[in-house]
This record gives sequence, structure tokens and C-alpha cells, in this order.
Amino acid sequence: MFLKSKGFIKLKLKMENKKPNILVIGDLMIDHYLWGKCDRISPEAPVQVVNVEKETTVLGGAGNVVNNLISLGSYVTVMSVIGDDEVAKELESMLDKLNVDKHLVLDENRKTTKKSRIIASHQQVVRYDNESKEDISKECESLITVALLEIICNYDLILLSDYGKGVLTTSLVEKIIFIANGANLKVLVDPKGNDYKKYNGAYLLTPNKNEAQKATNIEIQDDEKLLEALKELQKIASLKVPMITLSEDGIAILDENDKIIKKPTVAREVYDVTGAGDTVLASLGFCLAQEKDILYSIEFANLAAGVVVGKLGSATATIEEIDEYKSSLHKSSIESHIKSFKEIEEITKRLKKQNKKIVFTNGCFDILHRGHVSYLDVAKSFGDVLVLGLNSDESVRRLKGENRPINNEEDRAFVLAALESVDYVVNFSEDTPYDLISIVKPDILVKGGDYEGKEVVGSTIAKEVKLVQFVDGKSTTKTIEKIKGNECKM
Repeated sequence: MFLKSKGFIKLKLKMENKKPNILVIGDLMIDHYLWGKCDRISPEAPVQVVNVEKETTVLGGAGNVVNNLISLGSYVTVMSVIGDDEVAKELESMLDKLNVDKHLVLDENRKTTKKSRIIASHQQVVRYDNESKEDISKECESLITVALLEIICNYDLILLSDYGKGVLTTSLVEKIIFIANGANLKVLVDPKGNDYKKYNGAYLLTPNKNEAQKATNIEIQDDEKLLEALKELQKIASLKVPMITLSEDGIAILDENDKIIKKPTVAREVYDVTGAGDTVLASLGFCLAQEKDILYSIEFANLAAGVVVGKLGSATATIEEIDEYKSSLHKSSIESHIKSFKEIEEITKRLKKQNKKIVFTNGCFDILHRGHVSYLDVAKSFGDVLVLGLNSDESVRRLKGENRPINNEEDRAFVLAALESVDYVVNFSEDTPYDLISIVKPDILVKGGDYEGKEVVGSTIAKEVKLVQFVDGKSTTKTIEKIKGNECKM
């Protein structure tokens, strides 16, 4: 039995980058998925026959908390006890790829947890687990405690991810919380079991409604019983912030005046709630480690959970996905649709992972008219997301002459971003949008019908080029000529 460690992030680096540095302690495991289809029942028994098409593995348990923190942009260290087996080696390799600092106690008498799920047509058919669940030894506890005392000054906050697999014993949890409180660090816990006295002195716990009912012996039927349960949780574990997660009803806490504060979530299509609790714990920790207040942190956690339940399997949420989700719930500002090269690169990468079909077009769009709007509406119909490359003022002058554009690039971008058909506007100053197209890598490249028989810039990058005919008699040039003609008559 021995402790394997990797070097630590320096406090100086943390301060320079202003990222939270969070320590996660708990049950590490691997979530293993077998994905396939089912179109028949076995002749041997009344069970489905799943034809497995692919196999994936991700970090589970405390590992999923780690994954969520990294997706949010945190520095992370993980502490746990694992077996000396092949699953442990795979788990360590996955942590190394994430560049996670780790302090792992290897116990040859334990099995590293691996949960295998068979998914057929987006539905979980069965799960089977291979693991050890008995409490870790006193020797393992001692190794973790000694390591914690040596490194605790490096962290902003501690998260305990208790999956009931034996790592977070009552005595170890008591020691962790005692050490953390002595270092003035908050401890947030995703609890397990019915005895919450083991978490005494933690800042907050994240039980769901069912877990809270079992821990308090209070059936939560209304707000009166909810208040009673929150007070009981506070009494049991001396919590700074008593909290209960309420699924679609959001998160409830008890304020300093013993009043309930509820932060509701917003309904969306739910594909899989696997790991949603990990996301709540990680996102709360991420915000509180940056000294955000508890109400802000809860709202952020609600949004993060809303993102992950829309995905299959143990999932994570990035800051960009949370912002995007928030924008989808509330009308986003026009300016939020105007992006830089770097921003659109990250956005399109994420959209491609979601199998969204990206459409790209470009132009000057000076003095927006019906022809422009019709053209963009047709362009959007070819896919899911329309990215519009907009010529800068400098670029327009080179193309159209010194008297153009009539409207500057900021005004043109603002008007275009307000159109329902346009998802993102990106200004470019080059003569052609080739560099921007190289970043976006669109599925569909759209140009006007006047490009028939001509070479379209970026056609070698896009999967397909489509030409759209302009509305007869509608153009910026004709609009300008008409205005000049009216001026001459005055």
C-alpha cells in the first residue's frame, strides 16, 4: 500500500490566472458505456438483444466532478483510494490526459470501481458494477490525512464526492472537515447514506429531495415541510448553508433569517440525469471558490445542470454552453451575436460536436434591404446555424470605393445580428473571407447567384457550395442611386 502523487500547481500561477484551485476528495470510478441498437428479443430469454456499435469510457463519481471543474476552467487536484488493477491504470491515464494533479492511495486488496451501462437507442437497458464498497483501512485514511495537511494551503475550496464506495469514511470526513475549517476553507459535500452527522461542520451539502427526506425523516410535501427539513439538516450537520436540490423545482436554501429561498430551474428536454449531482457540486464549488455569493452560485449551478441533463451519459458543461443555454432561456442581447475570430472558432467547434450543420456566407451588407434579408433567410434554411462574415469598413472601401460604406461596420454588424436568420456575425478586414472560412469550416458555403460559373473563395474548405438568386431590382447600389436622384430633385 502506497501513495502515488503528481506535482502541484504553484500558488503564484493560480493568482496570475485568477482561476480557482479546488481539491476533490472521494470515490473515483470509471463509467463504461456500450452503445448500440435493439431490434429483436432473445430466443433464449425474454430480454433485448443489443447490437453494440461503439464503446466509450469516461471518469465517473468524483472523477466526473473533476471533469466538470476542468470544463468550467478550474485547476483541480484529486485524492482517493483505488485498487492496484487494470481499471486503476486506465483511470490514472485518463486523469493524466486532463493534466490533473492527483494523490492516489493504491490498495491491492480493493477493486477500482467500474460501472458498465448498455445503451440501446438512447435508452439505458442495464447496468452492471464491478467494485469494492467496504470502508478503506486506517492506514489509507492516515496517508490521505498526512497528504492533506501538507498541501491544504494550495487550495481555495474542498469538494467531497461521496458515492458510498468506502473512501469517505466517517472518521476521514471528520478529519478533512476539521483540517479545512482550521485553514478557513469551505467544504462542500455531495452526501451519501442517511447519517449526515458524519458531515458535521461542512459549509453545505447537496442532497436531493429524496435523500433529504431519508436523512431527516421528514416527508417534504409543501414549503412548510421543506422549511422543517432544511432546519433539521442544519441541526444535524451544523451547516452554514442548509440546501436541498428539488429536481425541476430548482434548489432551496435556508437564509440567515430562517426563510426559504428557492431558485427555480427552467424546464428543458431531459435525456439523462446521470451525473447531474456532480455538476451541481462542481459548479457551486467553482463559483464559491471565486467568492461569488450563494444566490449567484445557485443560479449558475441550475444553469449548468440544465445543460448536462440534455446530454447522454456522465456529462459536463462549459462556461460557453452555460451562457448559450442562458441566452436560449432569456432573449439574448444583439451584441452577444457579434463574435471575434477566436470566439467563433470555439463556438463552431462546440456546434460540430453537437452535430449541428453550419452555414457560412459573407458580404458588405451596406444599407440593408429586402434582397439581403431574403438571401439570408434562404441561406439559413440550408442548415442549423448561419455564420455571417462581414467586410470591415477598410475592406469595403477597397472593394466599393472611397465613398463606401454608407453605414460603418459596427452599425452594419448590429443590424445583421438582430435578424432572426443570422446566428453570428464576424467582421473580417481581408479582401476575402478565406481565413475566416478556414476557422469556421462550414458544412454549407452560400454565395449569390452571380457567382454561377465562377470560383467561390472557400469552396475547397466547405463540404458544399450553394448559390442563391437575388431579388430582382433590390441592391444597395440602386438604393444609393435612388437617394441621390431624390436629392438632385430637391
